[in-house]
Amino acid sequence: MKKERFLEHLNIDEFSATPKYQQLVNSVLSAIRQGILTTGDLLPSINELSIEFDISRITVEKGYNELRKLGVLTSSPGKGYFVASTFLSQELKIFLVFNKLSPHKKIIYDAFVKTLGDKAAIDFYIYNNDYVLFSKLLGQQKSNYTHYVVIPHFIDEEEKAYKLLDQLPKDKLIIIDKKVKEIQGNYGAVYENFEKDIFNSLSQALDALSKYHTIKLVFPEHSYYPQEILKGFKTFCSNYAFNHHIVHDLAEEPVNEGEVFISLMEDDLVQLLEKIITLNLTVGEHVGIISYNETPLKKFIMKGLTTISTDFEAMGVTAAKLVLNSSKEHIENPFYLNMRGSL
Repeated sequence: MKKERFLEHLNIDEFSATPKYQQLVNSVLSAIRQGILTTGDLLPSINELSIEFDISRITVEKGYNELRKLGVLTSSPGKGYFVASTFLSQELKIFLVFNKLSPHKKIIYDAFVKTLGDKAAIDFYIYNNDYVLFSKLLGQQKSNYTHYVVIPHFIDEEEKAYKLLDQLPKDKLIIIDKKVKEIQGNYGAVYENFEKDIFNSLSQALDALSKYHTIKLVFPEHSYYPQEILKGFKTFCSNYAFNHHIVHDLAEEPVNEGEVFISLMEDDLVQLLEKIITLNLTVGEHVGIISYNETPLKKFIMKGLTTISTDFEAMGVTAAKLVLNSSKEHIENPFYLNMRGSL
C-alpha cells in the first residue's frame, strides 16, 4: 500500500528545469516529510519507475544513488530499495523560478545551489519572460514550499505578474535581481539598482569614452530590461554632454567611426561585431563596445570586451543566505565596470 501511495505522490514535471533524477529525489524527501514513507518501506523498483513515468533506468538509478548518499535509502540484493532513515538534513523546499537560463543566470543558479548545499531541495523552473507560462507554473505547484525565489522579468503583462507575486506568502518570498514596488509587505530581496549602476559605471569609464563623439545604447523596444537603465544612461549623457541615441533595431542602425555602442542583449552583440568586422573597423580604436552583463568568455573576445555588470555569483550567494537566515532584508548587489580593450 505504501508503494502505491508513493507512486500517486511522485510527480515528474516535464515543464521543470530541475533534472528528472532530482525531481525523484525531491519527491522521496517530500513523501518522508509527509509521513507517506517511513523507515523500512519498500520503494518501487528501477524498472517500475522507468516504465510508469517513461524515464530512463539511468535517471532512476541516479536519483536512488543520490538518496543513498544522503542516508535516506538503502538497498538489498534481490529485494530492492528501502527507506533507511527518516532523519532529513534537508529542511528547506524551494520553488525557484528564473525568467531564462543564460550564462550569467547559470552563475546565479550555481552559486545559489552551492551555498545552500544539502540543506534544501530545489524545484527549478524557467518561464522565458512569459506571463502566461509564469502564471501556469505558479498555479500548478502543489507542494508545501518553504520559500519562493523568483527573478521577475516580463515582456508583457508585468502588472498582472506582480499581482501574482503579491499573493504569495511574504515570509516565504525572495525576489532576485530587481526591486518590485508593487509587492507589499516584508519579504527578502537582492537587487540591482539599474539607474544608479549604469550612471556610475559610465562615469568611471569617462576618460576612455571621451575619445568618442556619440554613445548609442542598443535597447530593443520590446524588451524585459528595466526602463531605469534608459534613465541612468540619459542622465549620464546629459551631465557629460555626450551625443547619444537609443537604438531599438540594430539591423537598421549604421555603425560609424567615433561611436560607442552599449549592447544589452547577446544577440545584438553578435550582430554588432559582424557589422564592425564587415566595415573593417577596429574595436577600441574606431568604434567602442560596452557589453552589459559579464560572462567568462567576454574577456577573450576582440582582445577583451569592456563590460558593466552586477556580480552574479554574489547575487546567488546573497539570495541563498536570505533563505538560510529567513531574512526580510533588501540588499543592493554590487555592480562593476570591467575595463578592457574594446573601449
